[in-house]
Order: sequence, then C-alpha cells, then structure tokens
Amino acid sequence: MSEEINSNSNYGANSIQVLEGLEAVRKRPAMYIGDIGVKGLHHLVYEVVDNSIDEALAGFCTHIEVTINENNSIVVEDDGRGIPVDMHKKEGRSALEVVMTILHAGGKFDKGSYKVSGGLHGVGVSCVNALSSYMRVEVARNGKLYMQEYSCGHPKEPVKEIGTSDKTGTKVTFLPDDSIFTETVYTYDILAARLRELAYLNAGIRLSITDKREKKEDGTYKGNSFFSELGLKEFVLFIDSSREKLFEDVIHISTDKFGTPIEIAMIYNTGYNENLYSYVNNINTIEGGTHVAGFRRGLTRTLKKYAEDNKMLDKVKIEINGDDFREGLTAVISVKVAEPQFEGQTKTKLGNSEVMGFVDQAVGEVLGNYLEEHPKEAKTIVEKVILAATARHAARNAREMVQRKSPLSGGGLPGKLADCSEKDPKKCELFLVEGDSAGGTAKQGRSRLFQAILPLRGKILNVEKAMHHKVLESEEIKNIYTALGVTIGTEDDSKELNITKLRYHKVIIMTDADVDGSHIATLILTFFFRHMKALLDEGHVYIATPPLYLCKKGKVEQYCWDDKQRLQFIEQYSNNGQDGGIHVQRYKGLGEMNQEQLWDTTMNPETRTLRQITIENAAEADRIFSMLMGDDVEPRRDFIEAHATYANIDA
Repeated sequence: MSEEINSNSNYGANSIQVLEGLEAVRKRPAMYIGDIGVKGLHHLVYEVVDNSIDEALAGFCTHIEVTINENNSIVVEDDGRGIPVDMHKKEGRSALEVVMTILHAGGKFDKGSYKVSGGLHGVGVSCVNALSSYMRVEVARNGKLYMQEYSCGHPKEPVKEIGTSDKTGTKVTFLPDDSIFTETVYTYDILAARLRELAYLNAGIRLSITDKREKKEDGTYKGNSFFSELGLKEFVLFIDSSREKLFEDVIHISTDKFGTPIEIAMIYNTGYNENLYSYVNNINTIEGGTHVAGFRRGLTRTLKKYAEDNKMLDKVKIEINGDDFREGLTAVISVKVAEPQFEGQTKTKLGNSEVMGFVDQAVGEVLGNYLEEHPKEAKTIVEKVILAATARHAARNAREMVQRKSPLSGGGLPGKLADCSEKDPKKCELFLVEGDSAGGTAKQGRSRLFQAILPLRGKILNVEKAMHHKVLESEEIKNIYTALGVTIGTEDDSKELNITKLRYHKVIIMTDADVDGSHIATLILTFFFRHMKALLDEGHVYIATPPLYLCKKGKVEQYCWDDKQRLQFIEQYSNNGQDGGIHVQRYKGLGEMNQEQLWDTTMNPETRTLRQITIENAAEADRIFSMLMGDDVEPRRDFIEAHATYANIDA
C-alpha cells in the first residue's frame, strides 16, 4: 500500500487535465456516442437528423434528406428555419459557430424554442463535428446563404455569406474521422430502417435517403423515401405484416390531455410472443421505463375489468396474470416528454414517474371504450388471454423440467455437451454445432481449456410458430438452456430470462457454409431473439464463419470464404487465363474438414472471424424474423431477391 502512495506522490493539481470544448469528445468518444464501431458511426447521422426532426416537431420542417456520398461522407439537408447565424452576445461569435463547436449549446435548452426534443441528451451536432475530420454547414436564412467549414471540430474560418437563397434550411456535410472510428463504411439498410422508423413516429414528415455509392441500371442512385400519414397505426401494421391478425382493427390511442403527448398503436395476432416497442422523443427506449409500465398496467387492469364485468372469467379455474394479456400483442408506444430523465445501463430507460400514471389513464380510457363498442373483438381478445393462461400453466411443467436438469440445480449437464475446464464464464465459449459429425470434428479440434461443444441434431424447432410450452419441450432447446445455465421466470410464471448464472460469455453458432447451414443458423437466431434476447442485447451471441473453399496450386494453399476470393485465387495463379493445376475443394459441410483445418479457419481466436450479433433496430429485426420464419411466402421471396447479392445461394 505504501509503495502505491509513494509512486503517486507527484499527483497534484498539475496532474488534473482540463479538456477544452470538444477535445473531451475526441479523447473519450464512446462516452458520447456509445462506441467507435458500426453503432457509433451510424449514430452520427442520427444526431444530425434529430436536429432536423426537432425543427419538424416545432412545426417548421417538412422534408429531411440524407445522402451517402461515394467517399462515405454524409449530407443531411432540411427545409427548417436554418440555424441562427447572428452574433451570440455572450460568446462574441456567430450563433452557428457556437452550436457547432460547444457541447450542450443549442435551442433545445431554451424552452421557448422547442417544447420537446430528441438527440443524445443534448450533445448533438457539436459532438458529430468533433468526431469528423471534415464538416461543412450551409444555412439558408433571411434570403441569404451562409457557410462555415470545420476540421476535427475547429472552425477553419468565421461564418461567411456565400450567396442568396429563396428557401430556408440547414445542410450539414460531414466525414467521420478514420483515426477515431474502427469502421467508416455506412450501411444503407441500417440508415434506411432508422429513417423509416422516424417517418412512422412523426406523421406528416418526409424522410429520404440516397446512396451515391450504388447506381441502378437506369442511371439513378439507390434510394428510398418514407412518409406516413397515419403514424403509429401504419407502423404497427408494418411490423406485423407477416403475422396473421386476430382481427383487423388497430387500437389507436393519441392524447395530449396530460400535457405529455402520448401515442400508442396496438394490434393482436395469432402468435404467442409479446412485441412491444417504446420511444421517448423518438429515442428507442430499449430498456422500457415508466411509459411501458404504465401501458402494461393500464392494459391488464382494463382488459381484466371488462372480462370480469361481462362474466367471461367465471368458469376459468386458473389465475390469469399480466403476461397472458400481452401474448400475441404487438404495440408501439411513443411519448414526448419535455424534460426526460433516463436511467439504466444504456441510458434508454425512462425514469419520469408521472408518465406512468398518464399512460395508464390514457390506455384505460381509450381501450375501455373500444372494448364496450366492439364486443366481438373484445370476446376474441379475452378468449386468447384464457388460452394463454392455460398454455402458461402447461409451460410451467415444461419449464420445471428444464430447471430440474440445470447444473445449478444439481441435475447435470446435457450428455452431448463436451464442456471446457475453465470455470470463469468471461473466458469460456460454447459452440452450438450443426450435427454429430461436425460436432465430433469440433470436439477434437477445439481448445479443451476454454471451448465447449454442444452438437445439435438437425434443424431445431421453429419457435416463431410454437407455443411457449412446446418450445420448452423441445429436446435440443432444453439442452441449450441447460448448457448455458440460464433460468426462466419466477414464482409468478413470467417468461423473463435470468442470465446471472450464464456459463459462457461467448455463444457461437457454427453451421455449414451452405443454404441448409444458413437456415439452421436462422432458426437458432430466431430462438435467441424470441426467448433469450438478453443474450443478444448484451453481445454474447456470435456466428462462426467457416470457409467455403480450399484452393491449391502446387504448394500454395489458401482458404476462400466466398466466390470472389476463389476467383481472385484462380486469377492470381492461372497461366494465361488457364486454371490448369489449380485444385478447388468445396466444403459442403463442417464435417468435411479435419480437426486442424476447422481449428485454423473457424475456431482459433488468433485466426478466425466471428460475427457478433447485435440488434441495431429491434422493430425492424422483429419484422424480418417474423417474415423469414412465418407462413407467408411472398414477402420472404421478395426479401431473398432483394438481398440475394449477400447470400450464398446454392445451385
């Protein structure tokens, strides 16, 4: 202890580093935008778009355009009022420069300018500026056009007038700093999904996206435009488009009577999952919060009262709980809170206690009226609730069988599991391997110290179309629960997953690199998304990427993960276009590799490539999983055709 004090004896006032302005952002970027990978990169765009959305919420903007340039720079342009450019009295420089270069500066802090606003807790566009190697802002205002350029958050010169304009608005162009970000290539689908989401959350605003990196056959660029007239009513139908409706109506709640604008759209389907998406000022509150608690309380209270008043539960001998009322429910909740208080690990959980009561009352009034005016639909909902309660009691027995087999209950691990010797879960990996043959190779090729292998027989159950107790009765799924050491629910029969005793912090899906393998991986991912989403949210789930080919020419050997790499090898080692002497081995399955090859290419942490599964947009992921694994063929075919360039489609 004394040595430690002595070594720090020169720790005084001079050791305290004061980071001026945006230097703090550049020093610790993850504190401000979450991370410096794919998520943080795309978050930069959201921050700039959020400013334009705030203009729209204030009633001054109708169209927001996002462009991805060839060099992965971004342009965001709106037709709002334009950022003020006049002199800021306190700062002694243009208000535009103040907004772009000082953290926590902007109109959002003046209650007269914006009633509510989104964005990342006020750090906004200045944060984007700090993390961009280049930024240019053009403002059309008062009949004139103004401009300022920046490098790493520093103005290159004062704001200057560069022309006239008969429009108003702001145009921001920025290039993320590649010395900060580990990934600088934008994904069109991620940005498009967020803009579509914003269009639904803010009815009447048009959001467009253009990708100048991809030209179509007709000479135009790839792009899309999103506009919603009915807002959340359309959003909930879009999410549920691949599911069978219980009845046609969307129950819609929209009120401002509590001083906090509340909008909710909900629909029931014939499925068995609850799909609930919540937003505060357009921010996706993935951890829920008081608005979600208020919705659930209002829904349960109102439905239960209606069922009891109409003597619909008199013959039901089992207790009905909150989960039962939400089985097969898809709902979107959006509230606009003047001064939101966020909490939770990711700062996406609403903490304002008063909002719970507002939402509870709003749901009670509108849903109560709907049930009284639509007795046929009300009866259908209550019958589904009773069925859910009955199935939950069946699931309790199935769940108890799973829990009884858990190693934590002394029941032992699945017989097929080859466990590792390391006991620290942070260092342990579990490979879920397709088939006994590949499982055998993996068991021989692995590092027994920290890698465990669980072979899965054939295609696991498609949980998208299965009741909860049927999922828990599946042998392969029971083995996954038991091997992982996770438990489900508590005394109240909830479906909540407890992962505090998770035995492996890396769960790796390892399937063949063909179409069948992709299907099995999708089935497993669907199971994780529907029943173990906490593992996805905390970044524990990965997909292994085994190679498709082994190419040989003489003594030269090279693994190829796709056809492009295979063709490059052939081109490099062919003689004048003739590929004589080149041998290409196609791996139809993992079992075709020997243990050394599987270790070298797919399992060795030094040489392998793992793809971490993250949920960038939960509502979009929900829609895609239900479309891929549901019964409706047409949307699935459209999706596969649209994404065929990314898939390995076997002949």
